Amino acid sequence: MSGFGQWSAITCASSQQLAARTLRGVLVGCLSLSMLIAGCRPSPETAAAGELSGTLTISGAWALYPMVLRWGEEFRTLHPGVTFDVSAGGAGKGMADALSGAVDIGMVSRTVYPEEIDQGAFWVTVTEDAVVATVNASNPFLDLLEARGLSRTAFKSIWTGQVRIWGDLVDEPGITDAVHVYTRSDACGAGETWAGFLGDLRQEDLEGVAVYGDPGLAQAVSQDPLGIGYNNLNFAYDADTGLPVSGLEVIPIDLDGDGRLSEAESFYGTKTDLMAAIADGRYPSPPARGLNLVTRGKPVGLTLQFMRWVLTEGQAFTEETGYISLTEAQAQGELNKLE
Repeated sequence: MSGFGQWSAITCASSQQLAARTLRGVLVGCLSLSMLIAGCRPSPETAAAGELSGTLTISGAWALYPMVLRWGEEFRTLHPGVTFDVSAGGAGKGMADALSGAVDIGMVSRTVYPEEIDQGAFWVTVTEDAVVATVNASNPFLDLLEARGLSRTAFKSIWTGQVRIWGDLVDEPGITDAVHVYTRSDACGAGETWAGFLGDLRQEDLEGVAVYGDPGLAQAVSQDPLGIGYNNLNFAYDADTGLPVSGLEVIPIDLDGDGRLSEAESFYGTKTDLMAAIADGRYPSPPARGLNLVTRGKPVGLTLQFMRWVLTEGQAFTEETGYISLTEAQAQGELNKLE
């Protein structure tokens, strides 16, 4: 299959195909992405009177991209007169595009900042996922990493440049291999969330080779046996198998910092296992986080109708697409914001 940057349109594809294609493209990498879910649009004269119609433009976080594709397709089955123009490019782009009016909705996978609220940002949280640490599947110290995990302090030492040798991480003084650290070059929710997990940090504080986008970072680590990075849940695990994507392994967090991974801390084998841990709070927040749809001011018209649907009927598609559904109380709270 060709890379993300070579995809221009998917017309009338099944939702399963959309999710699978999106996630299989992770290891191919890309520098840009713009997808149009628009096929089979009825002409105005054939649309039912009073039926929803129009185009919704959406841009932003890679973390939300697969989910919004799925929601867009499902919404179109109910309202064939509606089309979606969806592009990824990072949470920062989604926020900027929403505030400037370049798109109807921005996908933002981080906290909305006070200065953005002052500029008119309105948001609802629509689902949850998490950021995870990833290493190359051929990492020579993988057995030790999976048996012991890494503590929050150890992760922080990696991305702040305090530790540069794998031997220091796995407590093996004879090992002198350098740690090859990767981070994101684009303003993104994953970077901001990972920095928040490490402590009082922002994305710009993270050291490492900067790579554009979730797919690009995953590709870089998958090609470097001594590499370590971080990825959104749905770019670290394969959509079809539920296992880490080819070439990557997910590094567990040693939550209690005792230098070993207990049974209670071992929930990384499959995406289903990790999703359950995110949902019940065993995986910490951050790097677990809510994912947001952002508009400039309160949404109206077609945008409002779509966001209401996402928080109601649309929640039925979250788990099978690899995300964590909102609770009824959470969804109702977000719906109340729309009124």
